[in-house]
Amino acid sequence: MTPAASISSADLRAAWDALPESNKAEVENLVALHDIAYSCGQIGFTELLFGEREVLPAVAQRVVRLHPGSERKTLYLAAHTSHIAGRPIPEGRLLLRDLIEFATQRQFGYSHAWRRGDLVIWDNRCTMHRGRPFDESEQRDLRRATTRDVASTLDQIA
Repeated sequence: MTPAASISSADLRAAWDALPESNKAEVENLVALHDIAYSCGQIGFTELLFGEREVLPAVAQRVVRLHPGSERKTLYLAAHTSHIAGRPIPEGRLLLRDLIEFATQRQFGYSHAWRRGDLVIWDNRCTMHRGRPFDESEQRDLRRATTRDVASTLDQIA
């Protein structure tokens, strides 16, 4: 079996650690809206299925959160992060784009080339990830386990 396509991810804790202090001060107390409809719209899926908007509404999350296990600060953003609460949408989206570009630099990244028997686990609270194209003739076994976090990020003081 040849290696399948990879998963690419970014360590958002390491990105936070490397962010210049002036940028940390700018974003530390911001709240962003995470919206699956926005994410889908970026790749051309503009029509949500009946009821999806009500079932999957935008969710406010802190841009910087404190990881409860390690107590390290981490950025919390990805392609589904729509805009910054309280800022004009274009301004907030430019800031988010800059942060995502910073966080996805090679030094914060990991790419996994799949081999038979591999198991990959990541923590969504501090990892930005994206699946890559794969050979659909190859068997895939993907299982997702989601646990409830200890608190809303809006209750945290970063």
